[in-house]
Amino acid sequence: MDSGKHAEPPHHADSVPADYFDNEGCAALTRTLSQLSQRQDAEAQGRATGDHSSGLGTLVENGTEEEKFNFADRLRTALDRMDEEGIKHRELGVGFVDLTVRGLGAAAKYQDTVLSMLSPAQWLQKLNDLRHPPVKDILSGFTGTVKSGEMLLVLGSPGSGCSTFLKVLANQRQGYHQITGDVSYDGMKPDHLAKHYRGDVGYSPEDDTHFPSLSVKDTLTVAAKMRTPQTRAYNTTRADYIEGVVQTLATVFGLRHTFTTPVGNEAIRGVSGGEKKRVSIAEMMAARVRIGCWDNSTRGLDSSTALEFVRALRIATDVGRATTVVTIYQASESLYKLFDKVCVIYAGKQIYFGSAERARQYFIDMGWEPAPRQTTSDFLVAVTDPLARTPRAGWENRVPRTADEFAAYWAKSAEGQANRAEAARYIETPEHDVAHKIQHYKESARAERAKTAHPKSSYTVSLAMQVRGIMLRRLQILRGDMAAQVVMNVVFMLQAVIMGSVFLKMPVATSAYFSRGGVLFFSVLFGALSGMAEIAAMYSQRPIVARHQKAAMYHPFVEALALTVVDIPITFVTQVFFGIILYWMTGLQKDAAKFFIFLLLTFVMTLTMKAFFRALAASFARESTAQAVAGIGTLILVLYTGYTIPKPTMIGALKWLTYINPIRYGFEALIVNEFHGLKGECSQFVPSGPGYEGISIQNQVCTTVGSVPGQTFVDGDAFVAASYDYYYGNLWRNFGIVIAFWIGFVAWFLAGTERAGHTSGGATQLIFKQNANIPSLDASASRGDTEKGSVPPEVIAEKKQAEAHAAQNKLVKANAVFSWHHLNYDIDVGGGKKRRLLDNISGFVAPGKMTALMGESGAGKTTLLNALAERISMGVITGDRFVNGNPLPKDFAAQTGYVQQMDIHLESTTVREALMFSAQLRQPASVPMEEKRAYVEEVIKMCAMESYADAIVGSVGEGLNVEQRKRLTIGVELAAKPQLLLFLDEPTSGLDSQSAWAIIEFLRSLAEQGQAILCTIHQPSSELFQSFDRLLLLRKGGQTCYFGDLGNNSSTLISYFERNGARKCQSDENPAEYMLDVIGAGATASSDIDWHTTWNAAAESSALEQELVQIHSQGRSNTTTTGTEHPEYATGYMNQLSALLIRAFRHYSRNPIYIISKIILNVVSGIFIGFTFFKSNNSIQGSQNKLFAIFMSVIPAASLSNQLQVQFINFRNIYETREKQSKMYSWVPMITSSILVELPYNIFGSALYFLCWYWTVGYSSVA
Repeated sequence: MDSGKHAEPPHHADSVPADYFDNEGCAALTRTLSQLSQRQDAEAQGRATGDHSSGLGTLVENGTEEEKFNFADRLRTALDRMDEEGIKHRELGVGFVDLTVRGLGAAAKYQDTVLSMLSPAQWLQKLNDLRHPPVKDILSGFTGTVKSGEMLLVLGSPGSGCSTFLKVLANQRQGYHQITGDVSYDGMKPDHLAKHYRGDVGYSPEDDTHFPSLSVKDTLTVAAKMRTPQTRAYNTTRADYIEGVVQTLATVFGLRHTFTTPVGNEAIRGVSGGEKKRVSIAEMMAARVRIGCWDNSTRGLDSSTALEFVRALRIATDVGRATTVVTIYQASESLYKLFDKVCVIYAGKQIYFGSAERARQYFIDMGWEPAPRQTTSDFLVAVTDPLARTPRAGWENRVPRTADEFAAYWAKSAEGQANRAEAARYIETPEHDVAHKIQHYKESARAERAKTAHPKSSYTVSLAMQVRGIMLRRLQILRGDMAAQVVMNVVFMLQAVIMGSVFLKMPVATSAYFSRGGVLFFSVLFGALSGMAEIAAMYSQRPIVARHQKAAMYHPFVEALALTVVDIPITFVTQVFFGIILYWMTGLQKDAAKFFIFLLLTFVMTLTMKAFFRALAASFARESTAQAVAGIGTLILVLYTGYTIPKPTMIGALKWLTYINPIRYGFEALIVNEFHGLKGECSQFVPSGPGYEGISIQNQVCTTVGSVPGQTFVDGDAFVAASYDYYYGNLWRNFGIVIAFWIGFVAWFLAGTERAGHTSGGATQLIFKQNANIPSLDASASRGDTEKGSVPPEVIAEKKQAEAHAAQNKLVKANAVFSWHHLNYDIDVGGGKKRRLLDNISGFVAPGKMTALMGESGAGKTTLLNALAERISMGVITGDRFVNGNPLPKDFAAQTGYVQQMDIHLESTTVREALMFSAQLRQPASVPMEEKRAYVEEVIKMCAMESYADAIVGSVGEGLNVEQRKRLTIGVELAAKPQLLLFLDEPTSGLDSQSAWAIIEFLRSLAEQGQAILCTIHQPSSELFQSFDRLLLLRKGGQTCYFGDLGNNSSTLISYFERNGARKCQSDENPAEYMLDVIGAGATASSDIDWHTTWNAAAESSALEQELVQIHSQGRSNTTTTGTEHPEYATGYMNQLSALLIRAFRHYSRNPIYIISKIILNVVSGIFIGFTFFKSNNSIQGSQNKLFAIFMSVIPAASLSNQLQVQFINFRNIYETREKQSKMYSWVPMITSSILVELPYNIFGSALYFLCWYWTVGYSSVA
């Protein structure tokens, strides 16, 4: 295992010069590392002699000129010097033989509904599924090795098993039903690796989940801090090591300019999508994994940035002897050549594993013909798609067809047998060699662990370091979301003012005794109910914490502890504001000691209830379940506080609940604190009134409980003792009990959080609505796991293309030209400064033409698309936008389609229902409904979605896959019959090359039918790129570098750049990659030529101006204008409300967990309240109990409202992000439908509540 000098190993992949990255960034990094080195040299003087460079300082030698900086050489030097100091560098590879992964679930199932959940037949079926769950092979018979210093590329279509393969290699096995086969990590078994070295294998998921209010630098700093080794070369300080790692990664991935920017999400404005992906990449690299598994990590990156990322992996693999496994859906040839090995997956079967250089020829020898100029990765994926592969002439009946046939061919081939022999040798390494490797690995890992960390812990830093680091992160999160804290404090103060005004300046008299108790009860009740907001926050951060746990950064309970500790001062400040206002407005006792005790008690009880709700959230997988349990729990806690029904009058069977109720102890402490020493003047004596005018006080008694005959006042202690059985002597005892409850709830929260970090895995499955016909899931359904019998795939393809072509003939033909002239977009960045995101952009989109909008990540492509589509609500847009030379019509949004990058749909709807909803609301009301339905069926054929038209959208893994969702997103816009043009933002993002080609081919066919299309695209192959007619190319700053025709084989584009000083484009080079390379696109690249200035001075730019003038003049001379008199919305209010109500009721009927939780909450609440006030009579106390029974009926409404919020926010998010922008409907019917859909369920739930509550309390049947 000892590698000695870290010479670069020989391999077949392309080598990468480490100084490939930009000079400016490297120069800045050099200066930083030099400063660190110099500072540590000064600190090191006197400790030792010789070279005192730090571990990071060794990356740059003192006095080295910046221009001589070579990143890879310095990394290699640092590793060599670590060897000189005896710091062992460990390596880790992985081998597997006959690896098989099984998941629970059939290929398809029916969606549960409220009615189906009540069906006895469904209960029996679910019981049978629990006893004999359906099992599906996700991966079958995988064999291979990936050794340290090697890079493996995993290829396959979405749903073929690539992600599962990466997760299993990364040793993330939770959630799968069964994993069989031999897997060895240099002699270590998976369970041993997971227990002791979990952080040495990492998995970077496709989705980017981060704390949105945390800045980019803070996000990377946490990852570096949690994985900082204890032993560092030349005693580098921990702070300097962390700073060096963060600066290096930020430079390599072009993130330095985003250091202070929050990562962001849908609600918080942050970095761009491409930058967020780079943050995810840099975060995992900061964790220093030995085996890195990267799941489609180039998604959303332009081709230049994607190539830089893989080149960075190549450097880390070569120099650091890491093991790298990557799945990429659209890999260019230059990117493919960086890999040593490739694994091709077809429907969960391994059909090739071996040399990346040999793979293409292997499949050619099998009998498949690559398309002209088709990249190797595209060809390898194409052979797994029956509709994309082409047999060589004469091989039509000899090539394998199904996944099983491919796998059998591979197993019998010479390459397959050689691969199995290599894997067997790796697995069967002699025991003494394995023992030596494991011992070396163990010593290296032990040296990295902090001195105070457990010797066998899988975490690098100690528990105390984790707590300090995560507490700091929690403070940074709060700082980034300060507005929410301010709003929370304002809400608390307003509530205090409202309640204070209701009980304003209560007199010191017995008439206000009960009101004083009411004020104290409200202070407890509001703290308890406000704590329920913690539940939603817990679920939003759970995926992030789980990912960090798997990376062995920190224990999940450390995040829970940090949240608890950091929240203490925030809660204290909030309660101080709340308490001061409430206490002094209501006129509670003017005693300093009592006031501070009041603040202390309300503060501690609020902390206790927050801990309780957080613990509940940590204990349940579903938020709706946690909300329901929290609602019942809150009701019980508030009900048995002792105020609404005093303890002496409780029924014996439920009185025990007061002893496990922290609010009861806190309320008792509050009320005895307030009433102790209080001498309230009696407000009413008996006897009194006419005939008793002269009676003396010695012959009267106050009517208030606790009074003494002959006294004009009632002692507060006596009142609370007689009324509530509370005693002042219990004050500090109760305070201690509340503290104990808080500690107990916190411990429950920590334990629950530690156990809640696991996520499930399983087989992907389609979900169909009830009573739908589930089709055979074959090639026609999901683009190809198997083929239909013996029907050749070419016949299937031709039939489908003919059907789609016939459907496309029914598209509305666009006849208007959309143009924009000198478009600028500026935003305010604070401090009176503005930032220009779009700079003087001009262009046009003509009917029947496809225009590509391209540029590097962050160049402003999506921003321009949003500006053109009238979807920007902030900043200042200047310049002109025209339709046939005329201003944009009022219904411009209704006449265009906008396909967003994110596939946003209501999870409970089916494909057909989503299309019908769009057609119903976006096509004019004058179009008959039957015609709309017929057109929707045509769109389904057009988008080749017949086989899953009745499938539920669901979520990825349980619902439509990535490609199916993208087709649905495009179909939703086509169903609106856009008359002007179709905008598409990254329609191929996240798709494999064959799916991307299918989407672009589909768009090409739309354009040929007269549709105008403007489309942003990343990483297109040369074939995809050639499908477009024109190109608008942007660089950073939203500046135009080119607009015009591509020409045959992109000849016009290439000629433009070569004529203006760019290098020659190679004959086998992808023009899309070529143009991005020459303009200096990428995270860290640059260009010597200012292509924006070149464009402004070019003849092509002048020609564009003249063409725009001509387009505008011709358009204005045309007497037919495009819909300027149409209303803002295509349909009226009642039509909108009707469609929204139908969708909402479907959504609720397919969400049985929510409905059942709502019903259970009503029933349990009715039973508890009813039996708490069981058979109350008509005495004074009984009548008071009946009144409080009515009051307590309001308390479950808070929990029901919290449940409702989740549903409403779901509707609102879809409206805000997509449907509002498309002018489908206004906000009035959206809110109205959200209210109306709740009515029948709430009426039914309330009826059940009433039946459980009314007669149980003892109300009259004839009232």
